[in-house]
Order: sequence, then structure tokens, then C-alpha cells
Amino acid sequence: MDKENIRRGFDLPPLDELKEREDERGLRPLQLSDFNGQSEIKSKLEVYIQAAKKREEALDHLLFYGPPGLGKTTLAGIIAHEMDSELRVTTGPALEKPGDLAAILSNLQDHDVLFIDEIHRMSATIEEVLYSAMEDFTLHIIVGKGPLARSICLNLPHFTLVGATTRLGLLSAPLRARFGIVEQLRLYTPEELCVILDRGAGVMNMKVEPDACRAIAGRSRGTPRIALRLLRRVRDFAEVAGVPTVEAALAERAMDTLGLDSLGLDDGDRKILDAIVSLFDGGPVGLSTLAAALNEEPQTIEDIYEPYLIQKGMIERTPRGRKATENAYRYLGKTPPQAAPDQLELL
Repeated sequence: MDKENIRRGFDLPPLDELKEREDERGLRPLQLSDFNGQSEIKSKLEVYIQAAKKREEALDHLLFYGPPGLGKTTLAGIIAHEMDSELRVTTGPALEKPGDLAAILSNLQDHDVLFIDEIHRMSATIEEVLYSAMEDFTLHIIVGKGPLARSICLNLPHFTLVGATTRLGLLSAPLRARFGIVEQLRLYTPEELCVILDRGAGVMNMKVEPDACRAIAGRSRGTPRIALRLLRRVRDFAEVAGVPTVEAALAERAMDTLGLDSLGLDDGDRKILDAIVSLFDGGPVGLSTLAAALNEEPQTIEDIYEPYLIQKGMIERTPRGRKATENAYRYLGKTPPQAAPDQLELL
């Protein structure tokens, strides 16, 4: 197999190099046993991987969906490592024409793992080429133009496609149906994040008190990527202060400086809540109107801010738009509006 990187595919280094450069690669674990959280998915993957290895077959195609930063890319790397195969990485927008996909697929070997991030952003043309590759491990491409054009069929090795998306609803039904394993990644508990932070601190040669880990985990929105990012920033504060061990007081002071409160809400969250309450009388307000008022992209509000605000009970989605809850008023230090008499009668 050609070991040169597939430039279009943003290929990762071999697995042995990944072990040496783990800190540079975002503290990603390389073994399923080192992956913390998502216990149900882990237990299923253990069975799937062991069964595939016993049959000496490629693992079935997998689709992971959920908010960003929960470990979809990490799981793809772990699957490749556990299957003793190579990992190829690309993204949906990077595959601009069928030739791009053909270049990657033709360089795969049996049981290799191809990871496509943001798979919902692939074009329809790329999807159609991918159908036969996933089902029959064949690649149908058109050579030439006009009357001289002809179709050729290339046999592909039995590979595993791992797709990741933050918006499952944008995937076409035919593409979803070709994945044998579909799993949703959930947000992490503070206890799970503490284990991830403890491991990350060890990789970065930091000493972090348990209380400090809990303080960071409580403001991480249930997302390992955010937790590890905060850990790096706390490390900066600790180095400047000349403190060998990170204690809870230092961690909280660092996160206060970053604008994160005890609930994990930042300035962007507070601007959204304040806009709904102050500019639109608590709502309901449409997403596009809210985005225009904040000079923000609607998709950014919907994908980044809204899920956590809904989880914390700060806003709710209604048929007419977004609406602030009583919790949002109390969080902003304002009195919730009283229900109108006709609304009280309906209650």
C-alpha cells in the first residue's frame, strides 16, 4: 500500500506515530479501554470489533451523530487501532468531485477505516458514488466526455466507513440506510469529565486537585473538547502564577476570567438570553430575527448555543419561535412576567 498521505484526505500519521504525538493530537486515547464515557456505545463496539476480527472481516459501516466535541473522531481512530488497520480522514466539503473520493478509496486496503467528518455536507454526486462503494465495494466512474465517455467498474478492498455528523436530519435516507451501525453520542456527566481531565492532566504533566477537576467539569457543557480546552487555559494561569498544583480556587478564578459562570454559560449564551428577554419581551422570537439582532449566524445559534440552553431549561422552542423560561429571567436577575388572565384560565 502506498504510504504517502492523501492530500485531499488530510490523512493522519500511522498509528505508532500517533502514540508518540498523543499530546499534539488533542489528548486522544487510542484504545477502547482508555476511552471514558459513552459506556453503552463502548460495550457495543467491543462486541462488534471482536466479532469482525474473529470472522476476519471488515467492521460494518458506522455512523456517529451528536453535538460537536463528544468523541466521534476519537472513536474512529480507536476503531482503526483495535482493528489493526490504517485510518484515513477527510471531510464532506473536501470531497468536491467523484475523482477526489476515487483517489482515497483506491488507496485503501482490506479492513482500513475511512472517516468522513461532517458527512451531511457531501454533495449528491459524491453520495451516489459512495452507495456502491459501501454496499458492493465497487466504484463506478465515467471516463471521457461526450460520445467517447464510458463507464468502468473498479473493485475496492473491504473497508469500513465511519461517518460523523452533527445534523442527522440532513443526511439523505438512502445514505443512512447503508450504515449498519448508527449510534448517538450523548453529553458526558461531570464524573466522566473528571476522569478525562485527570488523564489529560497526566499527559500534560500537570497536577490538578480533584476539586479543581470538578470545577472545570461543571463548566464544560458536558463536552470533553471544551473540558480539555479549559484545562489548557487553567494550565496557562497556573504557570504564570508559578503554582505547581492547580487548586479549585485557581481553576475558578481562571474560568471567571474567561467569562464562564458556574453553569458553564459564556458571554454568547448571556447575549442570547438578554436579547430574548430585553429586546423581544421574553419571546417567542424567530431564529432568523434573533440572529439578526445579535449579528450572528442562525446555524451558529441553533447548533452551538441553543442545545445547552435548552438542556439547562433557559429557553424553549415553540411553533412561533424561541421563548425564555422563568429560569432565564431568574438567571438574569429579572422577575418573570405574570401569566395573562386568559392564560391562567386555560391552566
